[in-house]
Amino acid sequence: MFKSSTRDIPEAQAVPRHVAIIMDGNGRWAKRRMLPRVAGHRKGVQAVRGVVRACLENGIEFLTLFAFSSENWRRPADEVSILMELFLRTLEQEVTKLHENGIRFRVIGDTSRFDLRIRELIAAGEAQTAANTRLTLAIAANYGGRWDIAQAARRYFELNPEAVHDEAGLRPEALEPFLTMAFAPEPDLFIRTGGEQRISNFLLWQLAYSELYFTDLLWPDFDQAAFDAAIAWYCKRERRFGRTSEQVEASRA
Repeated sequence: MFKSSTRDIPEAQAVPRHVAIIMDGNGRWAKRRMLPRVAGHRKGVQAVRGVVRACLENGIEFLTLFAFSSENWRRPADEVSILMELFLRTLEQEVTKLHENGIRFRVIGDTSRFDLRIRELIAAGEAQTAANTRLTLAIAANYGGRWDIAQAARRYFELNPEAVHDEAGLRPEALEPFLTMAFAPEPDLFIRTGGEQRISNFLLWQLAYSELYFTDLLWPDFDQAAFDAAIAWYCKRERRFGRTSEQVEASRA
């Protein structure tokens, strides 16, 4: 079990151990170039490769990418269809490369709505890379933070029906093992590209004490230099976890 930032004080790290990213701006990137939106999504896959390389070079252990939210089904049907096809092709083409580079692959979210072929590729990719330890790449697909908390509560009470009558109430630590990101520490750094400044139902529980970094760069333009800038910004942050600056300084002595 990893430490909870609201219960424990995580150890200070020179670089973030876990980075979570909302990859926003693919469609706008394409529109500005008079291209179909799918061109932006394809270019966005290239940006993913670059960020994965940057994580490996920086010794970052976990990278979580928000690929498709539970609200993205509201997009035009033709765009959703294209995104599903791109997801399928990316799974077919990229998982073996991840495995060759020692990267563990995980998908978080409600995958039941995906076509059978996508579900099969996800399961095969997770099994193939399960023993890899160089980097864990988690893809949030049909994921929503509220759904995550609700499904954790449902699974907890299914296994512990007597807990409904616990006078002490539901303790946060009781749900933590049932959250979809229980296999990883909480994100140290959250990045959102595209100029928006919100977390859009992404990792609501896990982002409680993450450092939030927003950039106007559209995701296809988020390159190595942009990632390095985000890491440099993070390294200047004072992570207090509810303490005062004086307490943080004293803990370093």
